Amino acid sequence: YNYIAMIPQWDLLNFLVEEAGREPAFTLRMNTEATGLLRDGAGRVTGVRYRTRDGEEGELHADLTVAADGRHSTLRRAAGLVPEEFPVPFDTWWFRLPRHTHEQSLPPSLVPGFGHGDLALSFARADYFQIAYFRAKGADPQLRAEGIERFRARIAELLPQYADRVDQLAGLDDVHLLDVRLNRLNRWHRDGLLLIGDAAHAMSPAGGVGINLAIQDAVAAATLLAGPLRRGRPTVAALARVQHRRWRPTVIMQGVQQVLHHVMFEPVLTGRQAGPPTRLVRLARYVPGFPLLLSRLIAFGPLPEHAPAFARRDA
Repeated sequence: YNYIAMIPQWDLLNFLVEEAGREPAFTLRMNTEATGLLRDGAGRVTGVRYRTRDGEEGELHADLTVAADGRHSTLRRAAGLVPEEFPVPFDTWWFRLPRHTHEQSLPPSLVPGFGHGDLALSFARADYFQIAYFRAKGADPQLRAEGIERFRARIAELLPQYADRVDQLAGLDDVHLLDVRLNRLNRWHRDGLLLIGDAAHAMSPAGGVGINLAIQDAVAAATLLAGPLRRGRPTVAALARVQHRRWRPTVIMQGVQQVLHHVMFEPVLTGRQAGPPTRLVRLARYVPGFPLLLSRLIAFGPLPEHAPAFARRDA
């Protein structure tokens, strides 16, 4: 495919909720956070404790608890699972800039901007541009001390096509820090508990593959655990099969991200280079099939998952 198609996270979540709502057993609790795990006398996880936005607390009991609560997973911590951390040379700051009416007919695109010690990527959304700004890890206090005027100037230097609208950033409260992590658990489960997505393996933004892996984890879990759930509580061995299937794709993609950190981000963030990554450009230009290979790896991953027949619904 010679284009990039993107869907905002909230649209994806709304779509999943709408489809899941057609299932008679589906229940969604909004404004409710899991605060801890429930266990039986043998230590098996039997559900979660929760708290609503209004302060109401309660318990939910389940044959299987799936923790998909992200890189700062509360349930992972409650289970006593600690991920192995890998070094990451940067953090990311996200913000939006308006997209003028005459620009909205242009096809979706991803536009980079390279500087000395920083870089930015612009993603075209329906009526705004989503910007990711990259700088050396731990630079947030310095950026905020410099103030919004200096930050606007940095963005105008990196992405001069947006210089006419950087003043739309009212302050640094409009700029949201992502503390970038790259890690993974050696064990994704306890008896009665399975961790997937960033809770099991936090991905860096390099390549934008985190959501792909998370959804593939979920599809693999559904495929492998539907039978055991119908028969009762899934065993530890059944949970281990999910990790076994998804382990190699996770390790491969995290390895690809580490390579991207080294050849794309580090030269720019350390000031050794101001411009596109030379080695990647050479590979794309002179190695036949490299762009296609990299694109397929990012888009589909090393082990694409497909919804099982029992999960497919006639249109």
